[in-house]
Amino acid sequence: MNCKSPENITNEEKNLFKKRAQLLSLRLNLHIAHMKKIIGMLTLALAFSSVAKAQDSDAEPKKKIVKPSRDFVMFQLTYENWANTPDSVKIGGIGRGFNAYLCYDFPISKSNFSFAAGIGIGTSNIYFDNQLAVLNTSASAIRFQNVDTTANTDLYKKSKLTTAYLEAPFELRFFANKENRNRGFKMALGMKVGVLLGAHSKNKNNVPGVTIVEKVNTKRYIQGWRFAPTARIGWGNFSVYGSYNLSPLFNNGQGPDVYPYSIGLCITGL
Repeated sequence: MNCKSPENITNEEKNLFKKRAQLLSLRLNLHIAHMKKIIGMLTLALAFSSVAKAQDSDAEPKKKIVKPSRDFVMFQLTYENWANTPDSVKIGGIGRGFNAYLCYDFPISKSNFSFAAGIGIGTSNIYFDNQLAVLNTSASAIRFQNVDTTANTDLYKKSKLTTAYLEAPFELRFFANKENRNRGFKMALGMKVGVLLGAHSKNKNNVPGVTIVEKVNTKRYIQGWRFAPTARIGWGNFSVYGSYNLSPLFNNGQGPDVYPYSIGLCITGL
């Protein structure tokens, strides 16, 4: 390959080399500018990312939502009595009842209200003071027979009348705390409808050396259905409960015109 000395290079060749050097310098400057642009965009993106993370960290943490209780299960321990009791019926002691229900809760939109319907068992025990509830006769009405305890105070022990119903409760419910119904104020108004499953009297007497228990099962004197408004008010899983029968306990003409009512404690959950 022949190389020319600087003295032998013509002006035309010098101009050509100069143009090529300028072209290479231009391309290099373009590459440098492009790299600067990319670095600038990356720096800007990192800056925006840092600002966004800082805003998220400064924001208030979201309130933890607890899956709400639906009061799926209800247990009720109640004091039982009869309203409109005539003088011929002597209620004594503390009447006791127990109700247990399974309910399904239907929230009303996003409000603090819901509607619930369920099914369960309701029982009632009424005790009598020196008196027997007599069901084992062919009489057309139930009899309440007085017991003379003056001769032997140990003869008579106790007597009671028990009823059991298959019931369907319906409630309109309010919960102050939607996020956790196991805490906070709550109340419910409703109605329960019951069909009579069974009824029996149980009388306990003493004879010398022996305790005799007489139990008679019959539904003949008692109405087959009952309808009772209900109400409960409380806090969390505990509330005060009450109900009052709209229909009398006994069939027309087959017993006193009494109306059962209940007051007690309601325990709810799930």
